[in-house]
Amino acid sequence: MRRLIAGTSFTRALKRTARRRPDLRDPIEDALYRLSIDPFDSSLRTHKLKGQFKGTFACSVEYDTRILFELVPDPDHGDDAILLIDIGSHEEVY
Repeated sequence: MRRLIAGTSFTRALKRTARRRPDLRDPIEDALYRLSIDPFDSSLRTHKLKGQFKGTFACSVEYDTRILFELVPDPDHGDDAILLIDIGSHEEVY
């Protein structure tokens, strides 16, 4: 299980998303859990981004809700940690 590290922008965006779409709470928790187990789980539809987001990945919570993240070294656990960058609709995060 990889460690999830929530950046400040992710924390703010998560609060905003939870206020606007309280129905997404359980799907978000489920996606974060699956992300910590295997960031490339096929159900997450994880993909590498290009351009200004080079080095960043996105995965899907639901049809129009995305989580942006990076894999960063985690010296404490020897595996990569997952730095959560942003969450929101396709238009909000890109």
